[in-house]
Amino acid sequence: MTKHGREYEKSHPWLTFRLDLRDAPPSFWIALGECQSKCEHISGVPLRPDIARTLHQVYLAKGVWGTTAIEGNTLSEEEVLKHLDGKLNVPPSKEYLKQEIDNIINESNRMLETIHRGESLTLTVPRIKEINRAMLHRLTLEPGVTSGEIRTYSVGVMNYRGAPAKDCEYLFEKLCHWLNGPDFQPQAGLGSMHMAILKAIIGHLYVEWIHGFSDGNGRTGRLIEAQMLLAEGVPSPASHLLSNHYNLTRQEYLRQLRAASESGGKVMPFLAYAVAGFVDGLKEQIAYIRQLHLDVAWVNYIHEVFHHQNSRAAARQKALILDISTKSDPVPMGEMDQVSPRVAKLYAGMHARTCSRDVDLLKEKGLLISQGNGYVANQSLIRQFLPVKAKGQSTMANLPAMRE
Repeated sequence: MTKHGREYEKSHPWLTFRLDLRDAPPSFWIALGECQSKCEHISGVPLRPDIARTLHQVYLAKGVWGTTAIEGNTLSEEEVLKHLDGKLNVPPSKEYLKQEIDNIINESNRMLETIHRGESLTLTVPRIKEINRAMLHRLTLEPGVTSGEIRTYSVGVMNYRGAPAKDCEYLFEKLCHWLNGPDFQPQAGLGSMHMAILKAIIGHLYVEWIHGFSDGNGRTGRLIEAQMLLAEGVPSPASHLLSNHYNLTRQEYLRQLRAASESGGKVMPFLAYAVAGFVDGLKEQIAYIRQLHLDVAWVNYIHEVFHHQNSRAAARQKALILDISTKSDPVPMGEMDQVSPRVAKLYAGMHARTCSRDVDLLKEKGLLISQGNGYVANQSLIRQFLPVKAKGQSTMANLPAMRE
């Protein structure tokens, strides 16, 4: 400490540990409410265990890829997903890239296991150190870097200098006390989910500002953010969406971090940027879940349509429409009987017109429609209650007038 207080008060005056949202625009509150609503939509959504696992894997891969890619990890999102399935092979010179991924995955899984055991995930200084230690596990570190220990010297990233080393432990203690205190408890008009999202983003921002470790500060801050979201009931597939957002908008992320400190600690722009990205990620996730539901409902519907039809022709037609349904692009007529190995086997040795007749029958049933230069499954048959509107009109404008 100096004669007049701690050193950081002069060097980092933006570390105020105060949250003033009085200037937040209405659009921010709308977006924050949308985050809560969409998290509730995802929570407890009915999915088969295998499909739920796929959903979790896909979005864990996005988040893990995002938080490591920001730090320079060159593995792609597809490679991270492949690694989650245990199928990624890399040369020895790239093993450290896999280790960085493993560190995030392992710590994320430990968080989930803690929650499933009914234990709390409270943010404390020892916990912050534990996360940093986990982020740097089995990685080759620069001389003088010790994982999980507060640094004893000055560090920086780009043009930003971390808080004075002698103040870092104190700042982490103050941060934990603040985040766990009354400022982030549910308030009038703001439920626990609202406050959890605010707390997670602010916690991440302050860990970045303090920059209390010699290495791994960014990954530590973003995983702390994920922990605080999980701890307050945010669904696990959504807990890493912010990391993915920061990576997809990497330059803006770094600009927002810099601007928040240069403005003297005005966090509203960073909060608005993060919440907007969270909303976008949740919308994408809900669309993905809706498509999973649609796929299951469509398969069930097809089986129902052909339930009492036991002929070889019906078996071909059912296989054909089910396998066309898995294609993202229209299937040309000339490729119809080769759309899958199963279909190719069913049509092997048959006259070319057999497939053409089956297609005509599927069209008559309304299960198949032409699109572009080919055909697609008519899944609109089971898409109910979509907005009814003509092109260029609002939904309300196209509704029939009510009569007295």
